[in-house]
Amino acid sequence: MSSFFDFLIQEKETIFTATMEHIQISFLAVLLGAIVSIPFGIWLTRRPKFAQYILTTTGIIQTIPSLVLFGLAMPVFGLGFLPAFVVLFLYSILPILRNTYTGISEVSKIYTESARGMGMSNFQILYKVELPLALPVIVAGIRLSLVYIISWTTVAALIGAGGLGDLIWTGLQRYRQELILAGAIPASILALLAGTLIGLVQKIVTPKGLTK
Repeated sequence: MSSFFDFLIQEKETIFTATMEHIQISFLAVLLGAIVSIPFGIWLTRRPKFAQYILTTTGIIQTIPSLVLFGLAMPVFGLGFLPAFVVLFLYSILPILRNTYTGISEVSKIYTESARGMGMSNFQILYKVELPLALPVIVAGIRLSLVYIISWTTVAALIGAGGLGDLIWTGLQRYRQELILAGAIPASILALLAGTLIGLVQKIVTPKGLTK
């Protein structure tokens, strides 16, 4: 164990750089996923006939193994950050899109009809009633997406995206356990921290009447 800690101290700069790369690609992919998925999910609630087809299509992407998608992205985007980012963005969409659609669709008609009776416009009903009530569900989708993406980013190292996956795959190739642990432990901690922090955000945005 002492030799492992010595290795961590010796390679702290490499591990730190890999961790920052991992955070960057993961968070950017989920951020863009949220920017695209939340408005699109809201749009789908106004067009439920299309919703099932769209959700099914995005769900198919989730079933494709990550190595396959990374392999398909390479001929189009080459190696490095861009193909990894595109694939991880695609993977981030479904949880956020599905939760946005579900959260808003499940807002009771009592609230929306009451707001309409008070003279609110459609935009005001969305902004002041539906989104606040659906926000905990939407945040839960972002949480799920981020935890998944942090895990899948380790695979992206195979196409030159960098991150903690570099340490893991190098360790596997060289049969060096300390390299594998130096990548796997920080990646696990990142996933746990991200899930915990967004879980706290979810509790904060949950209306008090819905917390019980």
